[in-house]
Amino acid sequence: MDKIKEILIGTNNEGKYKEICDLLPKRVIKYSLKEFNILSPEETGKSFEKNSFIKASYFSKKTNLICLSDDSGLEIDLLNGEPGIYSSRWSGKKNNFDLAIKKIFKKMKKINKDWFYYNKARFICCLTLFWPNGKSYSSKGIVKGEISNSKRGQNGFGYDPIFIPNGYDQTFGEMESKLKMSIDHRFKAYLKIKNFFI
Repeated sequence: MDKIKEILIGTNNEGKYKEICDLLPKRVIKYSLKEFNILSPEETGKSFEKNSFIKASYFSKKTNLICLSDDSGLEIDLLNGEPGIYSSRWSGKKNNFDLAIKKIFKKMKKINKDWFYYNKARFICCLTLFWPNGKSYSSKGIVKGEISNSKRGQNGFGYDPIFIPNGYDQTFGEMESKLKMSIDHRFKAYLKIKNFFI
């Protein structure tokens, strides 16, 4: 198998771009969508797998590069798996995750005022590699945890300040990025594809 020596990281999300770059071997040449000025395609899939495939295939065909795309999100049991594949869409046009987090607290409280006893959640990440010849490979990573009853920490991005992974007291937002990156959903999905890289 030819190892991947250069890759287009198919995301317009700064936080995801940085985390994926940090996961990949240093020797791999990484391209950002900014260099090509490509907007993201509409995510019409009904699953993380489908949406990561839509992005990876779209960006690969546009640039003729091997592309790695991520689709990820937060599923909360009390909200029947919401926000799920709509996790980033809950943040609105301006990607305001403060807004999205308020929405989560509000919805959980509406369902059960003692929601913090029923706060089980999971972060899911699906990574898809797509080659210009049409070959593709997808992997999935899941980290289970719970929703904290307030926003905590300045690190990470998205819903990180309200997610406490099982076995820890800190939210992803409070964790050193090195620790978070060694236990989170993106890392677990990456482990399943890392053999494609040099």
